Amino acid sequence: MTERSTMLHVRMDNDLKRRATEALSAMGLTASEAVRLLFHRIAIDQAFPLELKVPNAETRSAMAEAEEILNTGKTRFATADEMFADLEKTGRR
Repeated sequence: MTERSTMLHVRMDNDLKRRATEALSAMGLTASEAVRLLFHRIAIDQAFPLELKVPNAETRSAMAEAEEILNTGKTRFATADEMFADLEKTGRR
């Protein structure tokens, strides 16, 4: 049996909607997904959730790399040992 759903109509300034949907898009969310996520967290936590932010350049780069790995199946390292060696060499942890 499918669950019944309902529509939620919200009035807002056109510029606010445009800016918000651009930010949500940068986070990989549609406006509808963001509203559902917001309502879900409010229902679960019984509180208003923390804000989401647009990822910084380093995070966007990592997300793009992850997406490329998913699409191509190719990774930067053939083995975990290669990855750890690179981390040691570059000083990143």
